[in-house]
Amino acid sequence: MQQVSFRRMDEGTPADYALLNRLEDEFVAALPERILAALKDLEHSLAGYQISRLEHSLQSATRAERDGADIEMIVGALIHDLGDDLAPLNHSQLAAAIIRPYVRSEVAWIIEHHGVFQMYYYGDAMGVDKNAREIYRGHKWFDSCEKFCERWDQMSFDPDYASYPLAHFEPMIREIFSRPPFDPGIVGDEG
Repeated sequence: MQQVSFRRMDEGTPADYALLNRLEDEFVAALPERILAALKDLEHSLAGYQISRLEHSLQSATRAERDGADIEMIVGALIHDLGDDLAPLNHSQLAAAIIRPYVRSEVAWIIEHHGVFQMYYYGDAMGVDKNAREIYRGHKWFDSCEKFCERWDQMSFDPDYASYPLAHFEPMIREIFSRPPFDPGIVGDEG
């Protein structure tokens, strides 16, 4: 295994950093495989529902596709709860951080804010403000996020719904997460 010669970054040589860049490029190229593995791990996540978190994700993405969404939104629907295992209190932000470099800003914003928008459907039953999303009223993507939650996310806990299998979405995952990242000046642009 090749390794750098330094113990502190300021001691690195051009050869060290060329090695690290090559290894990082290889690691980034394998991102679609890690995304697919993380999705498969959702099969054993978050007990109590009638379906697994993976099935919820598949149902959300299937509904998005059947509703005519584009590939970025479909993949967003597929990975929107990917942060549940590692960031249960801010899973939306983690999922948005994963997809943000690869999709338009609208999709990243929707994934980042879907958690607060989703409370509209269960807030009363949980004793929390179901209208917390209203702080975003007037934002240019409010309606898109509302649609995402209403038509795809909150609807997708149905054990009888016929969703597409993960294999159906694999080419989409590979396409999105193999893209070169968007220009950093554009990423995060919320208008």
